Amino acid sequence: MGITLEQAQAAIQAAHQKSLELGVKMNIAVVDAGANLVAFARMDDAWLGSLDISIKKAKTARFFDMPTGDLGKASQPGGSLFNIEVSNGGLITFPGGLPITDSTGRVVGAIGVSGDSVENDHTVAEAGRVAVADR
Repeated sequence: MGITLEQAQAAIQAAHQKSLELGVKMNIAVVDAGANLVAFARMDDAWLGSLDISIKKAKTARFFDMPTGDLGKASQPGGSLFNIEVSNGGLITFPGGLPITDSTGRVVGAIGVSGDSVENDHTVAEAGRVAVADR
């Protein structure tokens, strides 16, 4: 079984709280094990262009079961996955997308966050990921 709505909402809430602590406005998306959108939040005045990016970050993290930043490192010119971002209808290969695992380590979904620096996107996504991993 994949991530539940309750778990996805917990991830959104934790990520939202971390965004408030950092003083940033984010788009936050959670997908299930099949990369289907389960929950989404767009904070007031968050960038409209980041809406799609957050969803694609979540999907990318689930498609490859790795942080999007790690995929980005492998997709640089000369890397083994160069140009992978043009596959699967478009991937996002910079930080802000993380797989979400259950208590046994099985991937049940992913979270994607976009709206500020990639460092803050990753920090906010990590807060959401931890909120589910701890359940």
